[in-house]
Amino acid sequence: MKLLLFGVTGGTGAQLLAQALAAGHQVTAVARRPARLPVTNAGARLTVVPGDALSPEGWRRAVPGHDAVLSCLGSTDRKNPTTVYSEGTRNIVEAMQAAGVGRLVCLSSAGLEIAPGVPLPQRLVTRYVVQRLYRHGYADMARMESFMTSGSAGGTAWTVVRPPMLTDGPLTGSYRTAENGHLDRPKSLSRADLAHYLLTRVDDERAHRAVVEVAY
Repeated sequence: MKLLLFGVTGGTGAQLLAQALAAGHQVTAVARRPARLPVTNAGARLTVVPGDALSPEGWRRAVPGHDAVLSCLGSTDRKNPTTVYSEGTRNIVEAMQAAGVGRLVCLSSAGLEIAPGVPLPQRLVTRYVVQRLYRHGYADMARMESFMTSGSAGGTAWTVVRPPMLTDGPLTGSYRTAENGHLDRPKSLSRADLAHYLLTRVDDERAHRAVVEVAY
């Protein structure tokens, strides 16, 4: 497949880029800082486009001809509000619609909601520590999810993926998923396995227009 990737210099994005190339896909990577790309020797199968999701004029022309877009956009700034999730994803969707590209997989977080059945200690930590610490990012993720689920994304076959706490553990290919529902007692997930889910569900119609939880 021809895949267009955003957020490739982050932990999950770097895993996704490496796995996509290893699987033989043709990849276009949009990166604000191309020098930070974790892969430099992929040859003709990797095209790097300098650009920022918040400024589509820098990468819009690269969108046509791709089979799917996978976004690992994120912000490491905990102190200030961000629009990278909501505005960045909206820009991606609008560019996809203009180019006739129909499939999008993007990241959110399981921390937006506290699922039923979560043990009380984990519930308290999520509500009073995690949600407060990441309040700006979560607020923007919520705006992004609202945009997708409200129908504003039009005919785009989107999947919003909600992982739990991420680790640098190995790729196992073994994890649980829940489409438009909650996992029972979700645990952590390695960035490698999250990238594996993103890549292997591009053709999975069960995940179309679904918010999916992924965890061990």
